[in-house]
Amino acid sequence: MNFESTKWRRDAIDEVVVDEETLARRRRRRNIVIALAVLAVLAIAAVFMFGGSGEKAAAPAAGAEGDQLPAVTFIVPGRQDVTAVISATGTLAARRDQPVGIAGEGGQVVRVLVEPGQWVNRGQTLAVIDRSVQAQEASQLAAQIEVNRADLRLAQNELERAQALVSRGFVSQADLDRKRATRDAAAARVRVAEAQLAATRARIGRLDVRAPMAGLVLERNVEAGQVVGAGSGALFRLAAGGEMELRARLPQNELARLSAGQAVSVTPVGSSRSYEGTIWQISPVVDPTTRLGEARILIPYNAEIRPGGFAQAEIRAGSASAPLLPESAVMSDTRGSFVYVIDAEGEVVRRDVRIGEVSDRGMAIAEGLTGNERVVQSAGAFLNPGQRVRPELARPQR
Repeated sequence: MNFESTKWRRDAIDEVVVDEETLARRRRRRNIVIALAVLAVLAIAAVFMFGGSGEKAAAPAAGAEGDQLPAVTFIVPGRQDVTAVISATGTLAARRDQPVGIAGEGGQVVRVLVEPGQWVNRGQTLAVIDRSVQAQEASQLAAQIEVNRADLRLAQNELERAQALVSRGFVSQADLDRKRATRDAAAARVRVAEAQLAATRARIGRLDVRAPMAGLVLERNVEAGQVVGAGSGALFRLAAGGEMELRARLPQNELARLSAGQAVSVTPVGSSRSYEGTIWQISPVVDPTTRLGEARILIPYNAEIRPGGFAQAEIRAGSASAPLLPESAVMSDTRGSFVYVIDAEGEVVRRDVRIGEVSDRGMAIAEGLTGNERVVQSAGAFLNPGQRVRPELARPQR
């Protein structure tokens, strides 16, 4: 009984010893594996930390952060020559609108020789007025001249005979003086009749309506058979020399930038063609109600320029060097116009600007930019000052 019990204890002890050794071996193998894994991790970390320069190691982190920032397209406008153009509208008219009326006593119109739109020369007859009565008066005066000339010849002959007889005592000096006076009176009557005939012929010549100067007929206000007189008003209207003008109305501040001789491009409404003109007069007075003044722009004769029409003018008022931005880059609020600029740190900065000339090419910036800044091209409404962005240079348009 004791022997068997003692044997059982020995076998149990051996079994326990065997299990503990197995467990110890297992623990050693596990520790070795853990140590190898730790060494592998440390080796990999060392490669990343010391395998390249600090800048290369930091680059992935910086790139990862930059990829998270919003991309914003920017432009560097530089400076360009911007032509200052003042736009204005106005009414076309003849530069010298010449009314033509009756210069003489008038009468019944026999013929009208011109129509609106025709070109006439100086002195050309526009309308003929009946002159039958005046012609008879001229014939009567012409006959009276012949009578007076006959009396003058008779008085001259009698004077010459008296002068031949006065030395013989047949004619007294008093009779000689009377005959000389008679001769002089006859000569005066001849001159009076000639003057009356000339006056009548002049009145006849003024019966015809003639062009006082060369130009373009704008209106015809008379018809054949009409009786006209001094109070009939203008029978025709001429554009002297065919010259037209645009009477452009401008604000007071823009009027001050103009001067006579400046070139202007005039485009009539409904026409695709522009005509070159020049400013020939600037109104010295500004309307106190509208604060507008008038610039008169001379346009050479052209059949397509019609007085009374409406036209637009672009006045070239010099040029200047300034940054030129698209309209999408310029915004405005209660403080005025502004743009967003991206600084060297990649932050958005507000920059207040003053807009100059605006044209199809863009908006010229008169103040606020030098032209070397990185200006946000668009989407400025979605940005805030101080916001960090990833700037990308805009691609040039083809």
